[in-house]
Amino acid sequence: MKAFFTDEQLLHDPQQFMRLGRISKPADLPTRAHALRDALAARDIELVQPRDYGRAPLEGVHSVDYLDYLETAYALWRALKLPGVEPGIEVLPNLSPYHGGTPGVLRAPCPSPSIVARTGYYISDLSCPIGPHTWRSVLRSAHTAVAAADAVLDSGDAAYALCRPSGHHAHRDRAGGFCYVNNSAAAAQRLRERHGRVAVLDLDAHHGDGTQNIFYARDDVLTVSTHADPSGYYPFYTGYAHERGSGAGEGCNLNLLLPHGAGNELFLQAVDQGLAALRGFAPKALVLALGFDSYKDDPISVLRLDLDAYRRIGEKIGALGLPTVIVQEGGYMVEAIGSALDHFLRGFEALR
Repeated sequence: MKAFFTDEQLLHDPQQFMRLGRISKPADLPTRAHALRDALAARDIELVQPRDYGRAPLEGVHSVDYLDYLETAYALWRALKLPGVEPGIEVLPNLSPYHGGTPGVLRAPCPSPSIVARTGYYISDLSCPIGPHTWRSVLRSAHTAVAAADAVLDSGDAAYALCRPSGHHAHRDRAGGFCYVNNSAAAAQRLRERHGRVAVLDLDAHHGDGTQNIFYARDDVLTVSTHADPSGYYPFYTGYAHERGSGAGEGCNLNLLLPHGAGNELFLQAVDQGLAALRGFAPKALVLALGFDSYKDDPISVLRLDLDAYRRIGEKIGALGLPTVIVQEGGYMVEAIGSALDHFLRGFEALR
């Protein structure tokens, strides 16, 4: 299996994370990528550096004004000159403008040129600080997913994208939940250039709200997300069973909710439901958005999977036999995510 990563993805080094009204230690640390890289090396899987694709692959899933914002936000923030106020060390919003838009439909660009206004418009929460190297890291993380998709298009087999920062909470024009650009969506869009039907299966503790939003009105990409009940868990506002898509995409979105505290068996039952929907859709290729924040000891999880669950998930995905791009999403217990990836790959490759 080919795997893709570049050290430029380590440049994003957030200093702040607001949780329950407290500035907390950031969860998306560069050491996450170190642990995953070590797990691949132990399996003799070489990491290939993706080529620089520029912004073009992202413009199929994100608005141009949003990408412009991400690319320029830090420099504009540091250039702010307000009387008696020094800008913070990272770009963070202090506004939350109401948005009642339709999923799958782009908002108009931010009506104000102010970097303060644009930050409130394009960043949905306080988990997505933008530092001096954030744009380069998130761009190269997306390139990792695109390179994996290209490898799958060439081989018809599988490839792994060690994406960090993650992406499945990034909407067309909004960052959130440690995610700035949607790596899984970029990979799906890349596969879609050749294949008529593509599926995204999101197996993370959190709902893949950004991915759902991007494809919600399309019938060429099936989105399935298995996640903890969002009524008491991030992202709170989406991820419910009644959300089935709109317009041409009606019926092409499926959310499978799990009670908080669910362990292996309930999660695997939900995976089976998702795979049944996938088989009915009959995609020609698959993007697996794979998170390990469902692990029982993860610091922000409400699910209780053990390592063997990831091996069994790997077996189920491997048995599909589909061209598959595996995109890394969450997982914040650095001591466990390498073992989780190893167990997944052991199961995946056994039935491939």
